Amino acid sequence: MSQHSPPVAPGRHSTLYCRQLDSSKFMAADLVIQLSSTPKTKPDVFDFGSVFTDHMLTIEWTVTEGWQAPLIKPFENLSLHPACSSLHYGIQLFEGMKAYRGDDDRLRLFRPMLNMNRMSNSAKRACLPAFDQAELLECIRRLVETDQEWVPHSDSAALYIRPTFISTEAGSYFNAEGLSLWADPKYTRAWKGGTGDCKMGGNYACSLLAQYKAVDYGCQQVLWLYGEDHQITEAGTMNIFLHWINEDGEEELATPPLDGIILPGVTRQSILELTRKWGEFKVTESYLTMSQLCSAVEEQRVKEMFGSGTACMICPIGNIVYQGEIS
Repeated sequence: MSQHSPPVAPGRHSTLYCRQLDSSKFMAADLVIQLSSTPKTKPDVFDFGSVFTDHMLTIEWTVTEGWQAPLIKPFENLSLHPACSSLHYGIQLFEGMKAYRGDDDRLRLFRPMLNMNRMSNSAKRACLPAFDQAELLECIRRLVETDQEWVPHSDSAALYIRPTFISTEAGSYFNAEGLSLWADPKYTRAWKGGTGDCKMGGNYACSLLAQYKAVDYGCQQVLWLYGEDHQITEAGTMNIFLHWINEDGEEELATPPLDGIILPGVTRQSILELTRKWGEFKVTESYLTMSQLCSAVEEQRVKEMFGSGTACMICPIGNIVYQGEIS
């Protein structure tokens, strides 16, 4: 949680951070508590997101050791590698919960299992492994218990809790020749009015589930489609080019136009500028559909199909799995 978090009802604030999760189980019974030796003064007036409690809960996971014991420790900044994938590809998620103090002075979390269930669903969509909802909730309860003096004695304010998943592993690039692609219109990388034409982490995080589906179908990357006519947009994280004999019998190098859902790649622009300068064939920015591509493949009018990007430069495409068939 940061000072620029979305506003909620006024309240004092506690923070929970979780590292990337694995299916192996952490136990609330193993929770370790390290109390702060310098508790902060609790201000009477403050802006949302500007005041934090004395402690935070962290749950560390590594490939070699799995889950570490949950730890409640003094509140502090996180240390992240500059290449961590949550920064570059937006692989992160969060929840928003509240703890109230009743007229009987007892503390209560408001329907917390609904938050745990929503967090679990978000983790699945972000391809962060499942976690035990009850164990995490018990860890959160212990955090609130530790910082219970921060729960306001008020019927109009509450303690706000921000459970957060972040992937801390460094991101990686792929290197492939004869790339295989999986095309399914069920998954959309970008849409009109969205951020597909911007280099933003969220564009990558939302694509992870389809990427895993592609691997299940024996493919390396996703061929992103858009609209009812299954327009070809991008390949994985690359712009896409088709060198073919078009329906008018012309030799053509075509790539989808920059209409708001296509990233304006630097390599893409360079390819267009160079090939237009050569003047050896028609070069266009035009819409291409899977129907057109399938017909061209069947009629042997496809010369080459490739992706382009800063990391991969030029990456040939070997085959495409679409509607159960390989092209």
